[in-house]
Amino acid sequence: MKIFCVGRNYIDHARELNNAVPEEPVIFMKPPTALLRNGKPFFIPAFSNDIHYETELIVKISKNGKHIESEFVKNYYDELTVGIDFTARDVQNKLKEKSLPWELAKGFDFSAGVGTWIEFTKEMKKSSISFRLDINRKTVQQGNSSDMIFSIDSLIMYISKFFKLQAGDLIYTGTPAGVGSLKTGDVLEAFVGDESLFYCEIR
Repeated sequence: MKIFCVGRNYIDHARELNNAVPEEPVIFMKPPTALLRNGKPFFIPAFSNDIHYETELIVKISKNGKHIESEFVKNYYDELTVGIDFTARDVQNKLKEKSLPWELAKGFDFSAGVGTWIEFTKEMKKSSISFRLDINRKTVQQGNSSDMIFSIDSLIMYISKFFKLQAGDLIYTGTPAGVGSLKTGDVLEAFVGDESLFYCEIR
């Protein structure tokens, strides 16, 4: 299983971190050891003093494909959830200053929170999908798939130019504006529409 992540896929989020709006998808990866399942606690790692939440829609690839074309791309995914790209922002900022890769800040153990999977129906693929994150029962981040710079379909087509996609691979599709720091004791709950799919306590 591969975990693909998309950076700067919402204009407002790129701007809030003073990043340029990309002309092509910004792709990075997390290892399978980064997965944090729904309901499991997240432990703040000792190497960071500034862990951020980034709420994202996640799609699961349903069959193998390479160089996927637009007329077929919707046949390559049929499950959806929401999750958190946990980011060591202080570590990432230091890496960016030196033009180094982000893996230490993005791919550490349990940095990829993943919610409960639901069917990604044909009707859903034709419409926009709203999602949000509540921390301690207060909404802190909201997004909609219609605001993505690069759509789910275009992301899958783009990634498949470089990697063979395999059934079970995950794509974190990017986070909207509103990211922020986490602290011990925070309780996270993320929703697709009004359906709660991800729950996590910060320790």
